[in-house]
This record gives sequence, C-alpha cells and structure tokens, in this order.
Amino acid sequence: METDIQTMLPWRIEDIDLSQIVRLRSAMNEDLLLLLCAASFIESGSDLYTSNLSTFFKGDLEVSGWLNQHWGNEELQHGRALKAYINYVWPEFNWDLGFEHFFDEYSNTCSLEAFEKTWALEMVARCVVETGTATLYRAINEYSDEPVLKVITDHIRNDEVRHYKYFFRFFKKFNQIEGNNRFSVLGTLVRRVMEIKNEDLEIALRHVFLVRYPALFYSSTYMREKVAHVNALVRTHMSADMCVKMLLKPLGLPAQIQPILQYPMTQIARHVFFR
Repeated sequence: METDIQTMLPWRIEDIDLSQIVRLRSAMNEDLLLLLCAASFIESGSDLYTSNLSTFFKGDLEVSGWLNQHWGNEELQHGRALKAYINYVWPEFNWDLGFEHFFDEYSNTCSLEAFEKTWALEMVARCVVETGTATLYRAINEYSDEPVLKVITDHIRNDEVRHYKYFFRFFKKFNQIEGNNRFSVLGTLVRRVMEIKNEDLEIALRHVFLVRYPALFYSSTYMREKVAHVNALVRTHMSADMCVKMLLKPLGLPAQIQPILQYPMTQIARHVFFR
C-alpha cells in the first residue's frame, strides 16, 4: 500500500538529495528553522484533518476519494519533507518530542463542528487555507537562498496551488446545487481570512519553542519577541496581489466590480498575512 501511495505522489522527498544542502545557510537562520518546524508539525498532523474532511464529505465519492487518495497523502509528504530537512540541518532539535506534544494538544482542537454549515462554503474555507499556505511557501522560497529548501518549498507551493484549484472546482460543483449568494461566500471568505493565523500555528510554535527554549519558555516577553521575529521573517516576500486574486475567485465577480473589493481585501490580507 505504501508503494502505491508513493507512486501517486507528484514528487517524493526520497528523490531529493539532502546531501546537497548548504547547511550553514539555514543553520544560521534560527527563526527560519522555527517557522519550518511549526509548519512541519501542522503538515504532519494532516491525517487527522483528512479523516475529518472525508467524514464531512462522505456523501460525495469524488471528493472523499480525492481527499484520501491524494490530498491527505501529499500534505503528509510536506510534513515528511520539512522534517527531513530540519533533521539534516538542525539534528540537535528533538522533532519527535515536539511533534508528540503538539499533536496531543492539536488533536483536541480538530472537530467537525469547526466546519462551515454547507459543503460549498466549506470548500470556500479550504480555498482560504490553501491560499494562505501557497502564499507562505512562496514567500519562504523567495526569502531563502538555500538551494535544497528552495526545491522543497517550490514543490510544496505547487501542490498547494493545485489543491486550491481542486477545492475551487468542488466549490463550484456544490454551489450550483446550494445556490449560496455572493454575500454568503464573502462572509465565509472574510471570516476565514481573519482566522487564518489561528490556533494551529500558535500551538505548533508553542511546542517548537518548548523544545528549543525550555528555560525561557515561560518568559512571556521573550516568547512574544520570538513570535514577532518568526512572523516578520518572510513578510516582505509575501505577494498580496496573488493572495487576493485567489481569495476573490470564489465570488465570481464581474470584471468591473473586482476593483471595488480588491482594495479592502488587500488591506485585510496585509493585516492578516503581512503584519
């Protein structure tokens, strides 16, 4: 079964030569490694989210099949790839311990109750999440000058953009049935954008910090400063224009109306993704 899954993946971390990593370039940037660790925790816990999503969409074989056969496995590979990179560059970091504690807390926050009320609107929410991750990995790719990390993050970004296209197609499929108006879709978009820096990342960073800085972890001032440094890391390389274009697509706006929402959505995106 593992072999079948591996052959379906669009790329494999096993095919990337980690010995080509210019270790010093990444090892000197601890804030980047902290961010990569947090991202790897979230990606590595995606099998639980895949299970919840496939349960939510269990009445549609196309969606549940794609989630289980493709999306979930690709998300898990993102986690494996980032973990492999971290272990090579930062072997002293106890990734397994951090992830174990992260997942103990994270698993308690995952529930079907957090999903949107309808299938179409949940697909809108998925589009927001994929927009956020694609934007993040593109920014890391442009920020980093370490060649192997650039290869890995480019693969992950391409996956996230492709995932977005699937979720967008599923949204259109379900919305033909549900008939949600633009105000309902916009409400979901704005709410999910405002929630995009949610407790997942906070939980992940907290457990990364607990492993890395056990003696300083309970200093709230120090931790706030570290979070600010990590959040600021790739801000200047994030593309607000790309982000907003992806976010507005589910609204299906006429060309003459798009500029009206482009500005306020850009300001919201800058506040959430680029602060």
